[in-house]
Amino acid sequence: MRYSDDLIEEVRMKNDIVDVISGYVKLTRKGSSYFGLCPFHNEKSPSFSVSPGKQMYYCFGCGAGGNVFTFLMEYENYTFVEALKHLAERAGIELPQMEYSREAREQADLKARLLEINKQAAKFYYYQLHTSKGAQGLAYLKDRGLSDETIRKFGLGYSDKYGNTLYQYLKSKGYSDELLRQSGLFLTDEVHGMQDKCWTRVMYPIMDVNSRVIGFGGRVMGDGKPKYLNSPETKIFDKSRNLYGLNAARSSRKKNLIICEGYMDVISMHQAGFTNAVASLGTALTSLQAGLMKRYTDEVLIIYDSDEAGVKAALRAIPMLKGVGLNTKVVNLRPYKDPDEFIKAEGAEAFEQRLEEAENSLLYEIRMRENQYDLKDPQGKSDFLHDAATRLVAIEDEIERGSYIEAVARTYGVTAESMRREVAKLALQGAGIRESTPPRSGVHSKKEKESGTEKAQKLMLTWLTSYPQLIGEIERYITPEDFTTALYRQIAEMIYLQYHEGQVNPAKLLNQFVDSEEQKEVAGLFNAGIPLETEEERQKALVDVICNMKENSITYRSSHMDVTDMTALQKLMADRKMLERWKAGGLTLNLSADG
Repeated sequence: MRYSDDLIEEVRMKNDIVDVISGYVKLTRKGSSYFGLCPFHNEKSPSFSVSPGKQMYYCFGCGAGGNVFTFLMEYENYTFVEALKHLAERAGIELPQMEYSREAREQADLKARLLEINKQAAKFYYYQLHTSKGAQGLAYLKDRGLSDETIRKFGLGYSDKYGNTLYQYLKSKGYSDELLRQSGLFLTDEVHGMQDKCWTRVMYPIMDVNSRVIGFGGRVMGDGKPKYLNSPETKIFDKSRNLYGLNAARSSRKKNLIICEGYMDVISMHQAGFTNAVASLGTALTSLQAGLMKRYTDEVLIIYDSDEAGVKAALRAIPMLKGVGLNTKVVNLRPYKDPDEFIKAEGAEAFEQRLEEAENSLLYEIRMRENQYDLKDPQGKSDFLHDAATRLVAIEDEIERGSYIEAVARTYGVTAESMRREVAKLALQGAGIRESTPPRSGVHSKKEKESGTEKAQKLMLTWLTSYPQLIGEIERYITPEDFTTALYRQIAEMIYLQYHEGQVNPAKLLNQFVDSEEQKEVAGLFNAGIPLETEEERQKALVDVICNMKENSITYRSSHMDVTDMTALQKLMADRKMLERWKAGGLTLNLSADG
């Protein structure tokens, strides 16, 4: 069954996006939009905007964007139908009844059975740890300084040296081989049949936020490889969407969360009283994990190992966390390698002091770039400060950007005014604007020829949707035919049509794109950053993008036109002359009505 477009639009219109997102994200009004801490993606700008006029949200750094349906699909991991039902119920709209398919019921039953298996496995491993078979594992945990209470709290266990003890135990509980195979706890060998995946390992149950066991991590005893072995992804375990220790950390009364590298880091910090610690699951931090943390806090402290690998991991994690709008700081553990080592050597009080001294993440990023430049050399210092300015230009909030400019200028011995001019210059050049994902189809085939063209078209779509009152004037200079990328031209045609019908409605337009990734791309086209402060800068930026687009349009048409088409040739020549006048200062736009 498919719901009608009219019904979908009715549900969307009766669920104001600001009201819906306010239930998940604290929003503050700034001008015509609302801003908050983005719950989603992964690049370097912390700016998450919600536009009541457009009925859209967009993160300028990560590209997450869409309408109210998209938000729930991404945040709650809903299907479109689930999001529609939720919003319909919220608005008091009765939907036609749909029966669940046999397949849907079977999938729900499968997930329930897999959760049972994992729960039984956790009990079995915990029991094994406290028998003679688990003596080696228990000794290891005790040597790491863990108390009986901590071992119990985290459900730590042990898989013995025999390859089928867990298998035999679960078979005795009546589970089929096929179900056990889908649990991810076993390997199938043609000679020996089904075997336990983990042998001679300390076992760390991985729990979701509701404390349900969804997988395991195993630390080998001795010199075996790999050192850590984690459950594969299953119907109930997606490591990119879960964090180790979050089930305990979410109830902590601490003001923030601490993200660290491994199981033992989390466990040792919890035992020391830092019950707000979590860790990613054997992989680099993902945007989904960052978004998950955003549900429970506004601030994250990064405590990765202090070696080179840890620094690189921190630099990868920072844009993830800032991209979801989290206030992010980095904790310096040196001379110690990790939290466990620091706490054992210095104690909880000294560790708390390091947390309080955590460094602002943007300033940390800039400081980590120092070793790439010779700051004693004037050119090296100039290049470094230019690099720093490219990071500052991406900050959307004017006050915040000004504060960082002053901090960087003060730290590196230059005037704030010179840094401010450099940031403004880069803004005019389009720095800090997120590059769009290449469209699925389009006129161009070589990416190196697309960047300038795509950026201009993307910026134009932003102007059109941000300031629809200007469309009538802009249309005198730029038409949909000037968009040389097929997707962009399609969107421009839809925007101009909506304008002439009386209302530009980007959120309704998004309903035409079902695929979530496509929605993100389209949302990005409406929200390219324009980090310009003055009327003069904005006037110049819009004139520049009009000229850029017209020049690209002329170039494209000249290379694709029928040379016998005299009408087209005359139009092309006229456009070239007009473009020359524009470039000579003959184009002035009235932006006074843009608010």
